[in-house]
Amino acid sequence: MAESMKGLKRSHRCTELSNKNIGEKVTVMGWVQKRRNLGSLIFIDLRDRSGLLQILFDAENIGEEGFAKAETLRSEYVVAVVGEVIKRGGAVNENLATGDIEIKATELRILSESLTPPFPIEEGITTKDELRLKYRYLDLRRPSLQKNLILRSNVATLIRQFLAEEGFLEIETPILNKSTPEGARDYLVPSRVHPGKFYALPQSPQLFKQLLMCSGYDRYFQIAKCFRDEDLRADRQPEFTQVDMELSFVDIDDVIDVNERLIAKMFKETIGVEVPLPIQRMTYKEAMERFGSDKPDTRFGMELVNITEIVKGCEFVVFKGAIENGGSVRGINVPGQGAMPRKKIDALVDFAKGYGAKGLAYICINEDGTYKSSFAKFMTDDEMNAIVKAMDGKAGDLLLFAADTDKLVYSVLGALRIHMAEEMGLLDKKQFNFLWVTEFPLLEYSEEEDRYVAMHHPFTMPMEEDLPLLDTNPGAVRAKAYDIVLNGTELGGGSVRIYQSDVQEKMFEMLGFTKEQAYERFSFLLDAFKYGVPPHAGLAYGLDRLIMLMAGEDSIRDVIAFPKIKDASCMMTNAPGEVDDKQLIELAIAVTHKDEE
Repeated sequence: MAESMKGLKRSHRCTELSNKNIGEKVTVMGWVQKRRNLGSLIFIDLRDRSGLLQILFDAENIGEEGFAKAETLRSEYVVAVVGEVIKRGGAVNENLATGDIEIKATELRILSESLTPPFPIEEGITTKDELRLKYRYLDLRRPSLQKNLILRSNVATLIRQFLAEEGFLEIETPILNKSTPEGARDYLVPSRVHPGKFYALPQSPQLFKQLLMCSGYDRYFQIAKCFRDEDLRADRQPEFTQVDMELSFVDIDDVIDVNERLIAKMFKETIGVEVPLPIQRMTYKEAMERFGSDKPDTRFGMELVNITEIVKGCEFVVFKGAIENGGSVRGINVPGQGAMPRKKIDALVDFAKGYGAKGLAYICINEDGTYKSSFAKFMTDDEMNAIVKAMDGKAGDLLLFAADTDKLVYSVLGALRIHMAEEMGLLDKKQFNFLWVTEFPLLEYSEEEDRYVAMHHPFTMPMEEDLPLLDTNPGAVRAKAYDIVLNGTELGGGSVRIYQSDVQEKMFEMLGFTKEQAYERFSFLLDAFKYGVPPHAGLAYGLDRLIMLMAGEDSIRDVIAFPKIKDASCMMTNAPGEVDDKQLIELAIAVTHKDEE
């Protein structure tokens, strides 16, 4: 039967005690991690969010009734213990912060009993994710998840302190917004008082933070909840958290400067990692040509090499056809993998096909310097030697090549170099390589929509020197946009915003909007811009991804208290769920059920 805390007040968390407290009377509370009954002595490991502490019960100190109560303890019982801090009687446990002390109990209260948990509350468990997520409240008791969420809290606190000191104001923006269907799919919320009309949950606070700059608030930030109705993956959830900011009277260097100092302080003070400043910058063009990605992982080499000029006169039809169609031939050198069995190479070919490639050409350089290749019979010796030289190929290396449009070649080889780095164990989670990627294309052409779409959003400023190209070569216009990348993951992105009405109108025209359509979607912003708007720029981080990388986790689910699964449902609460017909009638909504395939 559960007992009351009446008369007791916790004096310390478990690991707030040390050998400096020896001889003190203390009161601790928490969960029973483990119990060991040695007959005349009972030991338990008491757990709270700070860690573990050993408690000693003997009948002499706690009395026969208290000792009998200690014999009933089981894992996950919640208890309060009063006792004296003493030097540990047995061997010191160097793996515990409190490994040289224990509490000699004089009073025990069982505050709450527990059923046997469906899985052990300990590290290294192999329990299926589905079961852990169903009982998430139990999973969250595990020290590793508690450590992640404590880290998240510490990072958020530090961000608030730093930005406040830099003159930023924390201002909340609305959750119930108007849908502006440009980009990802919105989550919609029906309105009861406006039947047939819907709010949209924010994908970002973009328009509101620009309006705050129009309103003269100079520097804004918010740790903002955002929503996108997208398919999930390891680093994506339907609801996520952004560290959002906007600054007035600034340009690119100003935004980068304040954020580099924020990153350095954040990593130093929370996980003890020094981030050398300034952070390296790389243009989008260079990132794509060297790494096949606009979010390159620079912890390892295997950079792309363009061999188009070397093979443009060859007889290998795959290379020849790609070049004749305006594409390119590029490769990566995978060091030390030249002896890879044919079966594994075939698996790499299938991997490349998964990214749209028709195939994958290769050269294995044997230890004696000879070649084994999928296309050598179509090449002259001079051509093969020139390729190997250009690729810096050495004995024992594996050279892999893709030939197609630049876009496809980048996609295939960019993914392949990451895949090979994973296979070869080259991705050190304790190494943090930051990179700014700059000068993104302003626009990209959508074959599906048969028009240009904004690579970031419609309010991104073009590079001033590229403005004349908007009429003659829009695909070549660079944006004043920048992404912050860490270990091949985009942490955040931002841009200098358009603040001149003529440039904004031109941008909408390039995106295929008439003046009427643009005004219909963004009238409140365009109207505000008629009343004096300062030059402004901003950036937003994905807080979940940032904490995932800082904690060395593979999924953002491990740094979010109550995450969703792949189909955007919650296994613990069974959300989303059906609602009463009465609610639907009030909202003027009729539900139709899709036929299951």
